[in-house]
Amino acid sequence: MIPLLTADEMRAAERQAIEGWGVSSLILQEHAALGALALLPAGEPLQVLAGPGNNGGDALALARLARLQGREVTVWSSSSQIEWRGDAALQSQLWHGLGGEIQISAEPTELMRTWRGWVVDGLFGLGTTRPLEGSAANWVKALNASGLPVLALDLPSGLDPSTAEIPGLAVRAARTACFGARKVCHGLLPARELCGEITVIPIPLDQTPRAELQLLERPVLPPRDWNSHKGTFGHVVIRAGSLGMSGAAVLAALGALRVGVGLVTVFTDADVRAEVASQVPEAMVRPWGGALPQEMDVLLVGPGGIAQVPPWDGPMVVDASALKAGEGKRWMARPGTAITPHPGEFARLFKLPRPLLMDERLAQARQVSRGCPGVLLLKGAQSVIAGGATDELWVNPTGNPGMATGGCGDLLAGMVAGFRAQGMPMREAAATAAWFHGAAADRLPGAGLLPRDLASLLPELLRA
Repeated sequence: MIPLLTADEMRAAERQAIEGWGVSSLILQEHAALGALALLPAGEPLQVLAGPGNNGGDALALARLARLQGREVTVWSSSSQIEWRGDAALQSQLWHGLGGEIQISAEPTELMRTWRGWVVDGLFGLGTTRPLEGSAANWVKALNASGLPVLALDLPSGLDPSTAEIPGLAVRAARTACFGARKVCHGLLPARELCGEITVIPIPLDQTPRAELQLLERPVLPPRDWNSHKGTFGHVVIRAGSLGMSGAAVLAALGALRVGVGLVTVFTDADVRAEVASQVPEAMVRPWGGALPQEMDVLLVGPGGIAQVPPWDGPMVVDASALKAGEGKRWMARPGTAITPHPGEFARLFKLPRPLLMDERLAQARQVSRGCPGVLLLKGAQSVIAGGATDELWVNPTGNPGMATGGCGDLLAGMVAGFRAQGMPMREAAATAAWFHGAAADRLPGAGLLPRDLASLLPELLRA
């Protein structure tokens, strides 16, 4: 997992290092500046934009260190009224002590036509919470229009570190030197797009920063014993498939089988049993008679128009038509349960406004899952995993718009059930399925992607 910190969480980590461990804030700043300077091509002239806060202090420290290396460096301020405070005031004094000056211009667009090399963006950092305006906005507009390569210090000026959204005008960076740990804006779209290539610069913190938001990394799957057999890897029962929607049952079965489950039984409406059986011969396909088998590990219900949930006390994945309006709390209160709604289904389940922005999805996922044993897999671009009796939110970074195709969700639900049947806790099963589901799509980006294409790539991805 990659922690994605809010500004408050990052400040808490720095405060602990300073007050609890005894590290000077200037030492933190020097480490940040040295690491950022190492990302800039040797010999390139530097134009350094320094703002009034700690980010400006980072920029001044970088400028001084670059000057000591013999590099050509010019420092600029977006305002003639700047008042340096705290560490930035000392960094300003050190810069002036080397004979450096801080230049000011009211015409940044004309000015930047004469610039060469890289621009270091140290205008605003961790404290940004509202859109840029005035002279700062003019400088950012000019910088984005200039075409010059930009290294952002900690985050591009104009982004709020604690949000996935772009609050207004913001720098588009080629590279970002992220200090200490990634912030929310470094991990989530659309803000992530403005950060360019992100490098985390280590700074002396005495403990790993804590974050309620985590970005999924590639899951590590346990090895299989040499003497394994089909009974070793679980039995998924799927209640899915009605007239006109038999394909959902097929794709759910493929999802479970392709992630390595040992046995799959599909119970369909009687009039589509033959259709499903002919398309997925690896599964046992039976007409639904009202009773589940005695030997089973996970039940998946809902794909293909199936709204009625059979009685079952064990692990269950609830998807599609089984996600009825207003029943979200019921499922989140049930241990061993995962629900897999898209945003529209999610809104109906919990009687909430449909979440449109990433920040809304995170806030609502946190709201409905806090303290609940059930697991929420809120599908969509950057799927969110919540619940499971923890307050952490996990976000999946894999996938692309080519997945906006009917049937992809059915495949994913089968994958969740398949991983759970093999012994994973339900939250980890949901996260692992989401990651591999998106990673398969990333092998085939673009329109025209079919869920079967993803299914065929899963064994190769799981072996890698």
